[in-house]
Amino acid sequence: MSGIPHDHYEPRTGIEKWLHDRLPIVSLIYDTIMIPTPKNLNWWWIWGIVLAFTLVLQIVTGVVLAMHYTPHIDMAFASVEHIMRDVNGGWALRYIHANGASLFFLAVYIHIFRGLYYGSYKAPREVTWIIGMIIYLLMMGTAFMGYVLPWGQMSFWGATVITGLFGAFPGFGPAVQEWLLGGPAVDNATLNRFFSLHYLLPFVIAALVAIHIWAFHTTGNNNPTGVEVRRSSKAEVEKDTLPFWPYFVIKDLFALAVVVLVFFAVVAYMPNFLGEPDNYIQANPLQTPAHIVPEWYFLPFYAILRAFTADVWAVALVDGLTFGIVDAKLFGVLAMFGAIIAMALVPWLDTSKVRSGVYRPKFKLWFWLLVVDFIVLAWVGAMPAEEPYATISLIGATYWFAYFLVILPLLGATEKPLPMPATIEEDFNSHYGNPAE
Repeated sequence: MSGIPHDHYEPRTGIEKWLHDRLPIVSLIYDTIMIPTPKNLNWWWIWGIVLAFTLVLQIVTGVVLAMHYTPHIDMAFASVEHIMRDVNGGWALRYIHANGASLFFLAVYIHIFRGLYYGSYKAPREVTWIIGMIIYLLMMGTAFMGYVLPWGQMSFWGATVITGLFGAFPGFGPAVQEWLLGGPAVDNATLNRFFSLHYLLPFVIAALVAIHIWAFHTTGNNNPTGVEVRRSSKAEVEKDTLPFWPYFVIKDLFALAVVVLVFFAVVAYMPNFLGEPDNYIQANPLQTPAHIVPEWYFLPFYAILRAFTADVWAVALVDGLTFGIVDAKLFGVLAMFGAIIAMALVPWLDTSKVRSGVYRPKFKLWFWLLVVDFIVLAWVGAMPAEEPYATISLIGATYWFAYFLVILPLLGATEKPLPMPATIEEDFNSHYGNPAE
């Protein structure tokens, strides 16, 4: 599975040899858990197991909830209340599933920003990064469709607003919007389609996660130094790495236990903290909520969507140059999707030859400003579309694009990196001492 030399599974007993010749599943598991892993991985690398656990949790709870849910506009809201009140443990299943989505996105954002800081997207891991971004997009689609299923006020009007974005594209846009909805407006066909896709997509995500894991097992893990594992001999590999089992498995399981403890505390004591009260009111197409707010994990990109209004000079310029084809609404939609695309293209936008941000002093400043920018965008995304929030969101959106399209390419040409360790072993020994001494 990996390009790093290591001991592979060798069947010993007759049963093991018989199974290995017909289905080498034990070999696959062995090579996965015994893969040589850079010994200097820090605690930022524990979020992969949190994501894997949360994906399984979401699939299991989602399958059970689907057994009691009715995807019909006249019964969906009541069926959710039935789950909460009448199904044994239904309230726990629903709250675990709803808050599990938040844990999923919290973990994936930390996972993404860790990758951005330590340069996990750089060669030869570009494909791994792209697969990860596809998983992230599918997560967003799955979460959006899941949010529609309770058929509360925010579910209905959120679906109306988000699907309406596709109608902003000239020509094919309205047809795509009608295809998504199953008709001219959000209705029973929409709910059925979203329920079907919400049930299907997690299994697609699980398949892509397997490919994602396969991809980074083929290239090897990145690490805080960005220095590659020496591969010329098994002895050198052993100096730079440790087997994934038991060292990193135990470390990951400890971290997972802490995260799960906090997660179940939230489920037990504050399960609706991240929810919208309006979603406990049944959907009413005749009554628009005063303030339509998506789930928190969509807020940064929702803020970018709303930032580019008709009075922004760039929007007015593009509107004039395209003779009204790219108006403010379409500009905002393109900016929202463009913000995600820019992040996906970072392997080719970052021109620095140094992988890890640890050794890039100027990069650190701009990176942490990006993290603050992301948090600020999430905050203003939850605020009304008025001043001063409109200006703040425009500044935040501008910096987001400037970071990926201008700052990263320029830093590669102008930044002077700090001295780097020659090997992972050297970095490990500098932090923890040489065990041979």
